[in-house]
Order: sequence, then C-alpha cells, then structure tokens
Amino acid sequence: MSQPASRGRVAVAENVRFVSDAPLVAAPSGPQAASMSATASVSLVTRVAPACPEEANAHFSRRLAFETDCADVARDLRLGVMPYAVVDVRSSEHYAAGHVPGAINAPGGLGDDLPDGLLVLYCWGPGCNGADGAAARLSAQGRQVKTMLGGFEYWVREGQPIEGTDGEALAARADPALVG
Repeated sequence: MSQPASRGRVAVAENVRFVSDAPLVAAPSGPQAASMSATASVSLVTRVAPACPEEANAHFSRRLAFETDCADVARDLRLGVMPYAVVDVRSSEHYAAGHVPGAINAPGGLGDDLPDGLLVLYCWGPGCNGADGAAARLSAQGRQVKTMLGGFEYWVREGQPIEGTDGEALAARADPALVG
C-alpha cells in the first residue's frame, strides 16, 4: 500500500483525486462569517472527485453483499420468503421489549444455537455498531452474514410489525412520513 500524500492539512491516500487543495475547515458562523476566505466557497462534497461510474458500480454492488434494509426484510417477512434467520444482537432486555417478528436474540452475536445459513443481524440503529461487531465475529467463524441498515430504530420508525412486551408503545413511534 502506498504512503499517504499530504494535501493542505489532510493526509490522503494517493488514489484519491482532489478537485481543490483547500484545507477542510468548518465554516464559521456569526461575525466570523464576514471575514471568511475563499476556502469557504469550496464544496466539501466535491473536494474529493466522485468515482467513475464503473468504480461506483463495483463499490455499491459489493455493499449489497454485506447489507440489506428494513423494507426488504419486512417484505420477505410479509410474503413468508425468509431463506435466512434474523438475529437481534441487542441485550435480552431490549429484545424482550420489542423485536422483529421471529428474530432470534443473540446478544453480541454470541450463541451456539444459531441456525445454519445466512444470518441477517441488527442492533438498535444507525448509531450502533453492534451488528457490525457481531457480523465480524460470526463471519470469522465461517458464517454468512448481512447487517440490516437502520437497525431496530428504523424498523420501528418505518411502522414495521413488532413483537415484544412494549410492542404497542413502540408501534406508536412510527414516523408517518416514513411509513409507506
């Protein structure tokens, strides 16, 4: 692997294509905003050039091998097409309060009684990496895994079915803007 090259104040890998050498800085607000330099007019989104379509296709196609989403799991559950097991890697207390119907509870992805085949793992939500940690442990043991993007938080927000002692209260948290 090549050594990072320094551009502005940011060290980057040599294969990253920069559009500008402007340093990455937070835009000031209030009275400071009037004295901003031309640096503020550089887009932080386009400062690193986007990948070519072929690279983007390879990247996003690879992500689909590792991830699924709540809507896809809910569709499969609704149609009874579940060639995988859904695994809730949260604590047993959180699982008892509410979980995806039919999900197996295996806190941290630990458990000797997980079924054979593909495992779709979830934790609380996008701010939780519990499913990623469990996926790493289980794949190291030779298991096929995917994580469910959004976790249980987005399962609830999207108005998907919920099992558990707090199912009714959790169902009330569905976001009407997200329920399709």
